[in-house]
Amino acid sequence: MVKRKVKRVKVVTDSCSDITPQIAQEFGITVVPLYVQFGDETYRDNVDLTTEEFYRKLETSQIHPTTSTATPADFAEVFTKLADETKEILAITLYAGAGAQMLLVISAAKMAQSGANLDQIIDWLWRALPRVHIRMSFDTLEYLRRGGRIGKAQAFLGGLLKFNPVVGIKSGTTFPIARPRNRAQAINFLVNFVKEFNDVEAVAIEDATTPDDLEILAGRLKNIVPAECIYRSKVSPVVGAHVGPHVLAVAVLEYV
Repeated sequence: MVKRKVKRVKVVTDSCSDITPQIAQEFGITVVPLYVQFGDETYRDNVDLTTEEFYRKLETSQIHPTTSTATPADFAEVFTKLADETKEILAITLYAGAGAQMLLVISAAKMAQSGANLDQIIDWLWRALPRVHIRMSFDTLEYLRRGGRIGKAQAFLGGLLKFNPVVGIKSGTTFPIARPRNRAQAINFLVNFVKEFNDVEAVAIEDATTPDDLEILAGRLKNIVPAECIYRSKVSPVVGAHVGPHVLAVAVLEYV
């Protein structure tokens, strides 16, 4: 007897999720790149311009980059290809960005691999949205200000040259959280942020150009969260254009 191949839900996200190629392959996730522009030059996020190339350009270019979303045609091309494999496609895009979106996407993809249908995954996502949290530490908020994404964190501008401000992000809006005086204190804050949660499903940690800081953070977290529940990534160019090269981020997904 010929066995039919089960057509599971396919999960699609944009590059704002910071899903690495390794994670995408492991969980069967399709990532649609967003766009970064330096003047007249346009690049697909992490396709035409690697993360390392982007941050070098960000720190040396006189032009501040702008970003734009993927086009309907970009998504249509992806959906058309996936339609040959399944009748159920779930797109998770531009929710909170960076690690928070990453954790939602990974969990949805794991559910799909386990055989959950589209309605079941969507139901879980609605319940998970208020249970995903992100904190980002900066050495400057200038990039957020330039990009017009500073939101309520505007209160942190001025007189903060000797601080490493920590902000939260929800539905694309930033809000001020704390004012650690240096990077070490900022890392302490991020560790304690994770400790606040009693029931953690997964954690995402990210840096842009400071891998040593990420290693310190990872080492501190391994005694709090099982290693297999911690995902590492780099803040991608589209997000990096708004947060700058020295960002350090932690996202937490509580069990739903």
